[in-house]
Amino acid sequence: MTYALRVRCPSTRGIVAAVSTLLAEQGCNIIDSAQFDDQKTGNFFMRVSFVSEKGASATDVETAFAPVAKSFDMELEIFDEAIKRRAIIMVSRFGHCLNDLLYRWRIGALPIDIVGVISNHLDYQKLVVNHDIPFHHIRVTPENKPQAEARIMEVVEDTDAEMVVLARYMQILSDRMCREMSGRIINIHHSFLPSFKGANPYKQAFERGVKLIGATSHYVTADLDEGPIIEQDTVRVTHAQSAGDYVSLGRDVEAQVLARAIHAHAHGRVFLNDDKTVVFPPQPGSFVSERMG
Repeated sequence: MTYALRVRCPSTRGIVAAVSTLLAEQGCNIIDSAQFDDQKTGNFFMRVSFVSEKGASATDVETAFAPVAKSFDMELEIFDEAIKRRAIIMVSRFGHCLNDLLYRWRIGALPIDIVGVISNHLDYQKLVVNHDIPFHHIRVTPENKPQAEARIMEVVEDTDAEMVVLARYMQILSDRMCREMSGRIINIHHSFLPSFKGANPYKQAFERGVKLIGATSHYVTADLDEGPIIEQDTVRVTHAQSAGDYVSLGRDVEAQVLARAIHAHAHGRVFLNDDKTVVFPPQPGSFVSERMG
């Protein structure tokens, strides 16, 4: 059984040695490790994948870590890598990211279990239901927004969702929800942030004659489109392409970037570091699908 250990603590000497020594004492073999020491913030981050060769459970290892965690003032988490994160997907009327996520979920290419889809429209109800996933239509208007958001939170709590994915959900979440779900809501923005913010970034990019367009996946905060960035990518365009070409090419990038951000978050590879993130590379084998097609 493979577990992952996540550590965040103030930077000091001896952390790596203490972690590796304790894992060895618990009969655990490290199979992948990544670490980052941020000299500017003074924060240290570490993610370790390990196999328990003597039958120690995650709880056993975490209990054994208590003295080490206390001495280094660690925020520490240990989880079973085989257990998928429960996720709610939220979407409005652009379905390219939703379709992509459903396909990846179906073939086991993402370490998540989609426990529901929420939409303020009915466009994708049949698609979702045909995947045997609960569909929740929660209409949002200026008049009912607090009630609608309360209903969204009910769905999140009732499904025990650990993360929420905004797959082109075109509604602004309240400051309260952003605070309550801090570090658990992932958004895809149809622009290579921080450039070309707003409602029509592809048109802005087209009018400026850019040669690269892209997409950004980030954690949602009260500051619109300014949350800590998880993943980004770009695609090249030329002067001969139209604004419509920009949109079509951009949608492909959006789907890929969002999927990669979800993969990183669900594998515990992302750490919040003040207003930024630390994103460790994927370990070998983590992209293998359970089945083809």
